[in-house]
Amino acid sequence: MTTSTGDSTPEQAKPTDLRAAAADFTWLLDRFATDTAGVVDAIAVSSDGLLIAVAQLRDRADSERLAAIVSGVTSLAAGVSGNYSLGGLNKVIIDLEGGHVLVSAVGNGAVLGVVASKEAKLGNIAYEMTLFANRAGAALTPQLVMELKNSVGSTPAG
Repeated sequence: MTTSTGDSTPEQAKPTDLRAAAADFTWLLDRFATDTAGVVDAIAVSSDGLLIAVAQLRDRADSERLAAIVSGVTSLAAGVSGNYSLGGLNKVIIDLEGGHVLVSAVGNGAVLGVVASKEAKLGNIAYEMTLFANRAGAALTPQLVMELKNSVGSTPAG
């Protein structure tokens, strides 16, 4: 259906559609974090290093710090890839005394950052991260990433 001015923009996502898609993405991230054994915290970060989604497990300042760390790890991985022609980011696993940090490409210029406990089964978490990327990554358009950036600080009623 076109308007009286002849405008027809079927590719243009409506603001309500973007808000719903952002809520769905955040819900998937929260489900990943709460349903995956060993996950302490999980966030999604855009290619420009900004927080786009948070599993509601920690406070905002912790999530912002984790976003900066995830962005830095992603940048380091890209540097190594460039020097050795290793291709795009799959996963980075940092093994620490008290736990692990995992970073994985989600799609369309975004990454998933996960903090896991020392007892976590890394294979299971890596598998669940891949499932999350397959489910959520395909929906990450530039418009959705922008909506997620704008809505990450808001808390839904409920």
